[in-house]
Amino acid sequence: MSATLTMRCSGARNMISEYEKFLSSKRIVAEKTGVEIPREQISPVLYDFQRDLTRWALRRGKAALFEDCGLGKTLQQLEWARHVGGKVLIVAPLTVNEQTIKEGIKLNLEVKNVRDKSEIIPGVNITNYEMIRHFVDADLDGIVLDESSILKSVDGATKKILLEHFTHIPFRICCTATPCPNDIAEIANHSEFLGIMKRQEMLASFFVHDEDGWRLRGHARIPFYRWLASWAMAMKSPADLGYDASKFKLPELRIHDVIIPTEWRREGNLFPGGLHGIGDRVNIRKQSVKDRVKEAARIANEADGQVIIWCGLNDESVSVSKAIEGSENLQGSDSHERKKSVIGRFLSGELRGLVTKAKIAGFGMNFQCAHTMIFMGMGDSYEMYYQCIRRQYRFGQKKPVDAYIVVTDHEIEIVDNVRRKEVEAETLSREIISAAREYEMEELGKIQHQESIECGECSGEDWKLYQGDSCEELKKLPDNSIDLSIFSPPFLALYTYSATERDLGNCRNDKDFFEHFKFIIDGILRVTKPGRLCCVHSAQTATTLTTHGVIGMKDFRGMLCEQFVKRGWIYQGEVCIDKDPQAQAIRTHSKGLLFVQLKKDASWLRPAMADYILVFRKPGENQIPIHPDINNEEWIEWARPIWYGIRESDTLNKAEARSEEDDRHVCPLQLGTIERVIRLWSNPGETVLSPFAGIGSEGYVAIQQGRKFIGIELKPLYARTAARNIRSAVDQKTIQGGLFAVS
Repeated sequence: MSATLTMRCSGARNMISEYEKFLSSKRIVAEKTGVEIPREQISPVLYDFQRDLTRWALRRGKAALFEDCGLGKTLQQLEWARHVGGKVLIVAPLTVNEQTIKEGIKLNLEVKNVRDKSEIIPGVNITNYEMIRHFVDADLDGIVLDESSILKSVDGATKKILLEHFTHIPFRICCTATPCPNDIAEIANHSEFLGIMKRQEMLASFFVHDEDGWRLRGHARIPFYRWLASWAMAMKSPADLGYDASKFKLPELRIHDVIIPTEWRREGNLFPGGLHGIGDRVNIRKQSVKDRVKEAARIANEADGQVIIWCGLNDESVSVSKAIEGSENLQGSDSHERKKSVIGRFLSGELRGLVTKAKIAGFGMNFQCAHTMIFMGMGDSYEMYYQCIRRQYRFGQKKPVDAYIVVTDHEIEIVDNVRRKEVEAETLSREIISAAREYEMEELGKIQHQESIECGECSGEDWKLYQGDSCEELKKLPDNSIDLSIFSPPFLALYTYSATERDLGNCRNDKDFFEHFKFIIDGILRVTKPGRLCCVHSAQTATTLTTHGVIGMKDFRGMLCEQFVKRGWIYQGEVCIDKDPQAQAIRTHSKGLLFVQLKKDASWLRPAMADYILVFRKPGENQIPIHPDINNEEWIEWARPIWYGIRESDTLNKAEARSEEDDRHVCPLQLGTIERVIRLWSNPGETVLSPFAGIGSEGYVAIQQGRKFIGIELKPLYARTAARNIRSAVDQKTIQGGLFAVS
């Protein structure tokens, strides 16, 4: 008896089958809605990677450039806007406009600063996020969100305006630094603005919610990053995508913690720290302004070259600007003209020091003219800290950058918290780049997409197991060769058991599910003998507020019946299998089954969901009569419309088939159910098929009951487990045969 799993891989085909075309349509990727621009038409001012990314964004039509600071996002968005043509509006943070206008000169492109929609002209226009309400209903062909991560920081009203009034524009692009893959809000904001996918749809497709909040599903990692790469390019260096990075080297970044001792202690505390809430933080910052200003002024006055001082309080900025010779204080209340003037004087070297706040000049500006910065205290936002650092520490900076963090001894815990976030963000952003790299390279045409799945065969006495795609593996079976099929298809549940599109469960909606299932239904019909049966295990499925927008039920059983009949089967009947509502409530925590809901509001209560065995017959006359090996009493019991006595725990061991990526336990069919089906509708020695073999439950029972078995399983871990379980059934049968053999 052979039980070796012989591995093979699916090879490339010259002809693309209908099934393969369908698989391509299942892949969750963004739709291309843009224009194809020849590479030679992209300005030679741009580096090779900038030209390719700009062409890609134009081809996509709606795209995001998640590039680290200094990689030239401004030039790319301007070149993108030039090729979009018509009227394009760039929306940027405060103080960035003039810098963008100057970058346009490099491309011989005029960029007009506008304050409302009446000022928009054909070509490239620019305004600030604070002015966006004046552009509602503007006639635009394209829109650019510069430093688009600011959507997390701006007020909800601005974000709401962008999402409600600017998502109809044909061409849209977002530009910002690399987001963290666990920052669901940032990715969702970009996806929703670009019209790629709504937040709720994104969560339902790729994420699962548990006690720690939303997290990426284990098996959704590859599909998620492939989806992300179809509309967003993430990179920290041109080398990340295979380009020359010799001109993009960062100098040293030196962080200096400057701790100011204080005498204040919270009542009952011997040591500094333990601040309670915003009140304590504001109080300690106000009390220490004089000492922190003195230290910051000393550092600034002794520094080599220009200095930026990042403040949080007005008292800090006013005092420190007076204490630093040749500095100006830039405030939010200043006019646009003064902001333009102060920043211009600093960039030209006329001013030695610039005192301001992160929300004023911390996003989008290029202050490589300076290489020293001072933080007058620290907030909890890593994003603000990162953006401020990156105004000087960015590609193109030639000198080491010194950042001084001037805080009181009470605020060390805040600094440590931001540092922890910094390490996490760096690790995670590298992860997103690494994970998406292959798909981004494919998007850029630098590599070709190649897909292969692990396949194999395992066989023994009276059984054979194919590891692979049921739609493909069924083609190997002869016509009219199967006596009975019994299986439980994977229900519609994205990335629950695997990542591949070949998994029937990985469908976004009912239409795709049954479009996929038809290939299997047709395959089983072909291989089944005329007049013989196919028994499908099913259950009704629950709808959720997150995925479907309503808490209720879906008639999955009815949809299965409809599809099988549509594909040529005859619906012969069904068996309802009794279920324990309390056990189901414990397992699913369904609102409709809980005792608390019984007392709270019974309008939400519903019966437990039963299992069903749907019985379908292939047209034609059965050539070999079936003589079930059951007695009359058993037939009376099994002929009932409801089967009782099926123990829910009567299954094979599922623990050994669980992998780290699984977010849900495999749910093998009860052995008692399989036994009844096999004994009722097949003869000993006949062949039983399961196109979704799972961990081998149907094969295990088939062998035990003296039948032959053919199984197909896509997931390698399940297939290996199934082979062991079926082999175990063979061994048990051999032992039993030996015990009762006649000597």
